[in-house]
Amino acid sequence: MSVPPPFDRHGPELPASPIVLSVPHAGRDYPLPLRAALRVPLHSLLPLEDRHADTLALAARGSETMLVATRPRAWIDLNRAEHERDHRIDEGAEPVPEAAQSLKLRSGLGLIPRRAGGAELWRRRFAAEEVRARIEQDHRPYHAAVADALAAARARFGVAVLIDVHSMPPLGVGAARLVIGDRFGRSSAARFVARIEGVAHAARVRSALNTPYAGGHVLKRHADPAGNIHAIQLEFDRSLYLDRRRDQPGPGLEETARLLRAIIDAVADEALPLADAAQ
Repeated sequence: MSVPPPFDRHGPELPASPIVLSVPHAGRDYPLPLRAALRVPLHSLLPLEDRHADTLALAARGSETMLVATRPRAWIDLNRAEHERDHRIDEGAEPVPEAAQSLKLRSGLGLIPRRAGGAELWRRRFAAEEVRARIEQDHRPYHAAVADALAAARARFGVAVLIDVHSMPPLGVGAARLVIGDRFGRSSAARFVARIEGVAHAARVRSALNTPYAGGHVLKRHADPAGNIHAIQLEFDRSLYLDRRRDQPGPGLEETARLLRAIIDAVADEALPLADAAQ
């Protein structure tokens, strides 16, 4: 019996747009092995979720190809590289000097997150085979699907742009409510970022570039601006579209979906001259 993929794919086989959407951190399918290994209540994992970022992206999506992970970030973090394994909880991880670890790994946010909201999550270490199975069954298939979607979009339009949709807790009074990440110019041409900044400005939504979120493994792995594959991370303040408890979609969902839709349209418009030239 075939095992269903750990993600939902939306959109036609032949891409209808050069834009590909990715939502890697909104999964809410918490499997029994995960729940059995917890040393904290299940709700303690909520800070790891981009809560209902998939609902936001689906509300904004038109005909674009979109990949939505169904497994939770606590199970495996698709925005971390396969080697970012934490030897404190992963028996298959090689001990790495702290100075050589990424900041995320040092803080307990590696491929398998060790901490959430300041709390240690797991009652035991995971066997090497367990982590390897998650990589093979969840991590690799998701990234293969993203890569295939981008390759198909570039083949049809001559250019592809990945918009990786995330959410963030409020950064504070007067702070940005949308953070745009392009890995400090390494994952996307500046013209796409400029169009997103223009949309945010027109909507009177304060934005910031790369601070405090510049983009992670998804952008690093899939972006190839020289090869006409661009990738941009968007972090939406959860208070824009969730209720006061930051739990369920709130009254701002429709307006925030319109903002994301306008961003998608602007990026597609910027890409289309290249697409026309390629045809």
